[in-house]
Amino acid sequence: MYDRILLPTDGTAGMDGVVRHAAALAATHGAEIHALYVVDTARFSTLPAGMTWEGLTDMFQTEGERAMDAVERQAGDVPVQRAIVEGRPSTEIGEYARTNDCDVIVMGTHGRGGIDRLLLGSVAENVIRAARIPVVTVPVEAADRDPPTDRREVAAE
Repeated sequence: MYDRILLPTDGTAGMDGVVRHAAALAATHGAEIHALYVVDTARFSTLPAGMTWEGLTDMFQTEGERAMDAVERQAGDVPVQRAIVEGRPSTEIGEYARTNDCDVIVMGTHGRGGIDRLLLGSVAENVIRAARIPVVTVPVEAADRDPPTDRREVAAE
């Protein structure tokens, strides 16, 4: 059913459970994971005085590589394709899913509400609205629970 699982990651510690969930799903289906780190260039359209985009690019590239390394470590024997792109996260996630023929997106959601959601928006919500494939969201704050261990648990989720 699933051959290519898109796993957008921001590299935070809370993503560990999301990665484990995607890896369990991939192992169950014999799929590969496409790990995607998006540098949110829209957020940094205006830079503080004395700061250059080149300096930030190096920093984000390093963060992205760390996030990819973490996914590969946690995925174990599941094959992982790595990609770091720049742009608006929800747009880039959808575009990557389309151009790489992904079957499902597994992503974390921070569950922000109220003013935080109003001001920051919700990447997961935007991806869900625009996606042409299934999207599995895993709450980041609950991501430390054990991943599914057999097909019945995966199918029930």
